[in-house]
Amino acid sequence: MQAVNVIGLMDHIDEVITVLGESGVFHPDEVNNFYPDVKDFTHLQTKNSYAEPLTNLKAALNQTKRSFPMTDVSDFNPSSEELESFSKKTTAEIDSLIDKRESAAKKLSEAKQDLSVIQHFSGLDVQIEKVLGTKYVTARFGRLPKDSVQKLEVYKDNEFVDFAVCTEDKTHCWGVYFAPNDRLEEIDKIFEGLFFESTELIGDNETPGEKIESYKKEIPQLEQQLKLAEKELDNYLKENKENITRYLSKLEELYLYAGIRSKALQHNNSFIIVGWIPTENKKQLRKRLKKIRSVELDFSDAKNEMDKRPPVKLKNIFLARPFEYYTEMYGVPKYNEIDPTLFVAITYVIIFGIMFADLGQGFCIAIAGLIMWKLKKMPIGRILFPCGISAMVFGTLFGSVFGFEHALDPMFVRLGFNEKPIEVMAPEFTMTIIFTAVGIGVFLLIVAMCLNVYTSFRQKNYGKALFSTSGVAGIIFYGSLVFGLVFELFLGVHVLTLPYILGLIVLPFILIFFAEPLGNLVNGEKDWQPESWGGYIVENLFESIEVLLGYVTNTMSFLRVGAFVLVHAGMMNVVFVLAETVGNPGSVGFIAIVTVGNIIVTVLEALLVSIQVLRLEYYEMFSRFYSGEGRPFEPVKLKSE
Repeated sequence: MQAVNVIGLMDHIDEVITVLGESGVFHPDEVNNFYPDVKDFTHLQTKNSYAEPLTNLKAALNQTKRSFPMTDVSDFNPSSEELESFSKKTTAEIDSLIDKRESAAKKLSEAKQDLSVIQHFSGLDVQIEKVLGTKYVTARFGRLPKDSVQKLEVYKDNEFVDFAVCTEDKTHCWGVYFAPNDRLEEIDKIFEGLFFESTELIGDNETPGEKIESYKKEIPQLEQQLKLAEKELDNYLKENKENITRYLSKLEELYLYAGIRSKALQHNNSFIIVGWIPTENKKQLRKRLKKIRSVELDFSDAKNEMDKRPPVKLKNIFLARPFEYYTEMYGVPKYNEIDPTLFVAITYVIIFGIMFADLGQGFCIAIAGLIMWKLKKMPIGRILFPCGISAMVFGTLFGSVFGFEHALDPMFVRLGFNEKPIEVMAPEFTMTIIFTAVGIGVFLLIVAMCLNVYTSFRQKNYGKALFSTSGVAGIIFYGSLVFGLVFELFLGVHVLTLPYILGLIVLPFILIFFAEPLGNLVNGEKDWQPESWGGYIVENLFESIEVLLGYVTNTMSFLRVGAFVLVHAGMMNVVFVLAETVGNPGSVGFIAIVTVGNIIVTVLEALLVSIQVLRLEYYEMFSRFYSGEGRPFEPVKLKSE
């Protein structure tokens, strides 16, 4: 990154903002981040004047459900008044056409709804208005569940509890009941208890049959009105598409560029704008800005501006690029911090493959990932594809194909083996798998600590590089302890001698214990001593327990790698046991159970393994060397829709 300062006369600020915006690579920043004393400066603009016309126009266009892609409007320069006038006029015209369409659609919907209701009363040969307009009796039209109609027998002694059925469907009977006004409340409560649902009929001097015929004539007319309203809207949009696209694009552009203007400060007749650009765009931007009279430019390498927190733009090789999704999810690196994306790409793919190892299921995961990316543009799809390939590789090594643990035995025999080299379910391999998983964890934790040392030296934090739990002292302490125990307990080699313990375990731990004052001293801070040595020692005694537990828990977390290898084989073993209870291999039942079992195991385990590997990345490894407290590079850029 390059920090860029642009100073010029107010007469040329619009030209400068246009160049910066059109570049698509300018990340504006606050001027007071670069210049602490700006009390004599004023903000050019606090409110984005293009926000309201743009929002209103886009809201109207969204109702049309049509797309209006952005277009080049560099040669189109209407005034602010013209832009606002066009937005108001177009918004009002579109809203009017939309209202007309919605009104026609509402009338049509209501007519169809009324028709569907009144059809249930087609057997009632009386005018609706006369029934509803009786003076001493109230009519209730609606429907009753069929079992409630049968329950009316309970009320046969009450001459007013009666339900006249007109039509019926699968679940309900449609009809009407009548009640004297002086007993209406009583009768209503009875029918309410029978789950009567009232239906409102429009009073009219027509019988239901006549009303049905009326609706059948009216609905085609309403459908025609709706078609005309839609056609009128379509014609308007077609006739004005070019104009709408140009004005919309210009409003989008100016709204975006106003974001640059809002960061600029003015002093007398001059302005100042600051921000960041990628180094590769420096020459091109300088060339364009130098063409503007009165403009003075100052570029500075971001490495020399660390106190201003330069934004970060991730840049990785093609194979690692999909895993920027995981890095950004955690937080982008600070400018002087290493980008962990390549580390994540390598470790995530390998660990996923080990935990999911199955040639057939891995192939399905790879294909699913490819489809998710190509069709749905889902970032996780680009990650699942290499993970599926890795699962296929380790599945081949383990000899597992859709859970069939011996499907690849002929291949291993041709390669000179008596049987497949790794039998996951064999008892003698269980401890080997567990210890291998822990070994992978130890290796990755030491690599993470080495990355921390490199980052700390890069940030010139020598104390952290040398004395922290993930610094040189931490690497020596952790590595010496692990390898000493391995040699003593598993290889029978006596290495935990007194000099070994004192020099490689005790001394590094003491350095870790006093990491804070030693770090301050090495970093050249004058006030390097704690306020109270006694308080510091007591406090760090408790923290030391946490440090030791951290080493243990971080290491033991990698047991899940071996556990999932065993769990995968165990789950598929259960599937085959269930399949064999249904039928012999080759039978329809056996194939169905194995197929469904594979689908369930693949989906479930893909989800669990993805989460567990990400957990290892974030909590066990990132915590050793990565903060993720950087600012993402967010240039002002007009995006095509």
